[in-house]
Amino acid sequence: MQFSTNRCASNITSYSTWYFQVIGNIHDIESYFGLDNGFSLNLQIFLCHWGHLAIIYLWVSANLFHIAWLANYELYIKNPIPTMPIAHGIWDPHQPLPLGSDYGVLLSYGAIYNVLYTLGFTNVFQIYNFVIACELLAASSILLGKLHLISFEELLQWLSLNKSYLFITTTTSLSAIILQNNIRLNFHTGVLLGLSSIAWCGHLLHVAIPVSLGGSIGTIDLKTRLTFNGGLNWVWTHSLYLTDIAHHHLALGVLLVWAGHLYSSFFKAFGHRVSSVLYVALHLVHGKYSSLHLKLAQACAASGLVTAVVSQHVYSLTPYFYLSYDYVTSVALYVHHSWIAEFLMMAAFAHGAIFLIRDYRDYTSSLGLDVIGRMIAHKASILSHLTWVCLWLGFHTLGVYIHNDTLVAFGEPEKQILIEPTNAQIIQQSSGKAIYGISIFGIKSPSLHKSLGSLLLPLGPGDLLAHHAIALGIHVTALILLKGALDGGGSKLMPDKIHQHYGYSCDGPGRGGTCDISAWDSFYLAMFWMLNTNAWVIFYFHWKHLTLWQNTPQFDESSTYLNAWFRDYLWFNCAPLIGGYTAFGANDLSVWSFIFLGAHLTWATGFMFLISWRGYWQELIDIILYMHLKTPILYDLWNGGVYTPLALSIVQARFVGLVHFSAGFILTYPPFIIGATS
Repeated sequence: MQFSTNRCASNITSYSTWYFQVIGNIHDIESYFGLDNGFSLNLQIFLCHWGHLAIIYLWVSANLFHIAWLANYELYIKNPIPTMPIAHGIWDPHQPLPLGSDYGVLLSYGAIYNVLYTLGFTNVFQIYNFVIACELLAASSILLGKLHLISFEELLQWLSLNKSYLFITTTTSLSAIILQNNIRLNFHTGVLLGLSSIAWCGHLLHVAIPVSLGGSIGTIDLKTRLTFNGGLNWVWTHSLYLTDIAHHHLALGVLLVWAGHLYSSFFKAFGHRVSSVLYVALHLVHGKYSSLHLKLAQACAASGLVTAVVSQHVYSLTPYFYLSYDYVTSVALYVHHSWIAEFLMMAAFAHGAIFLIRDYRDYTSSLGLDVIGRMIAHKASILSHLTWVCLWLGFHTLGVYIHNDTLVAFGEPEKQILIEPTNAQIIQQSSGKAIYGISIFGIKSPSLHKSLGSLLLPLGPGDLLAHHAIALGIHVTALILLKGALDGGGSKLMPDKIHQHYGYSCDGPGRGGTCDISAWDSFYLAMFWMLNTNAWVIFYFHWKHLTLWQNTPQFDESSTYLNAWFRDYLWFNCAPLIGGYTAFGANDLSVWSFIFLGAHLTWATGFMFLISWRGYWQELIDIILYMHLKTPILYDLWNGGVYTPLALSIVQARFVGLVHFSAGFILTYPPFIIGATS
């Protein structure tokens, strides 16, 4: 979709229309800012990078400031397990007062206390110093962005006078420059990461570890401070040993510095497998510039994978002291990182599709080097096989759930289909989980690595069904996104689709039926599958851990049929929020009850945009417009010109509905966690 930047071109165009057009096509900023895929775009990205860093530093400093000013950090570090961390105080007479406090407080569920305590902060004055450091870093980020902006403008001015240097058409010259830059980048990346890791080891050795042992900063003995114990400190902190973490960062830092000097070739460097396979596609796009969308897709995919690993390990292999004792924070961190990982993966597919549609050209298919060209050539096989996987998972998983629901409804739960995850149990038993007693050919599986046994959660039939349901959602999401990306350049229905760009309005059935066939439409549909899949993931995590923390068999007994997920998990755990306002008055969950209802309202509002589409909103906005035009004061404000409200197009209505749906869907869960877990 190509949008004009002239928002006042006619009386038909309004600010709201332009706004929705821009936001609805937010993945492809070149299409509405008139930027090329070169220095102008790099300049915008670089400025956004420094601005984003400044915002992050300010956000961190604000959280730390409230903890230092109106919180209980110094009280918390004296006895972390029973003390509830406070985000900040609320001087409002309408807020209920907690025990031992003369003013209302807002509890902290972000693990900031655990992080500060683990890193060696012993008083609020050190936190104040950290606040000032973050604010200085924010100011420095803004100044650096401005300085680089000036440098970029001078560079562009010089290039405009020396156009012969701007366009490099010789493949050999371009390849040589790219190889030299990547070799240089490999070296600097390895050394920078390595030295940072060694510096972090130094902080742990000189500050965090001595303070955690009750000593003072600077007392160090390498013989006793670097260990290789493995596992968790179950006696005290229920976290990884800081001495192990220091050992890990020292070894990793030395390895990265050594590797940065060792890899002097582009094809023997960090990430050389991916880069070498996609080398031509990455760097020879249009013979001028590399594709930033493909690089962004790779970066988002890698970041999403790392974030997903963090969500799985931050509760089971936590590096922070006493975090495992805080159940609400453990769930909150898991859910937080899970959502970030899912959105990063969606971004990876979206920008990958833009690369295939706009940037990619098959230059080397005759040489057999272009893996992307081969993948597009085999897209029918890829999509058909993935489709059959989705069908198999869908019919089998849902079929077992429905069968079990039917039997339970008719009072015969003992006849359910209960399948033990024997393969996963064998793997767990070999890692130290010796509760299954599984034998293969009469020989029990060896119980190695006994230190890991306590970290592995026991698995049963409910886990197997939940895992297959989650696999179904992930595969269907990937199928939709892959089909939109691989068919983005053209399909049998619309061979010239590549000329329509990433997203475009549908043309109706009268001219071939081009509705819902753009890559943007696939992204839009996949978003709903992603949202639902991640909901299943966090539901599964939360319910299983609730029963573990409460020492009840509810999950094992009820998770094998769908009605129990609604009744025993969702509805049962909504009871505290429903009681937030009663005939007896309010309680400490009353605010969360209102947030719960408000998020549901936002979620439900999204359906109106998604289902009604144009007709309902056309009439509604026409009525509003008529009222405005009949009101003298408002008529002067609107003036019947560029500020006139207009009906949403189908694409715009879908975007608005998706935003409402996603925001309400995601924000419904935090109050549920607090009400159910606290």
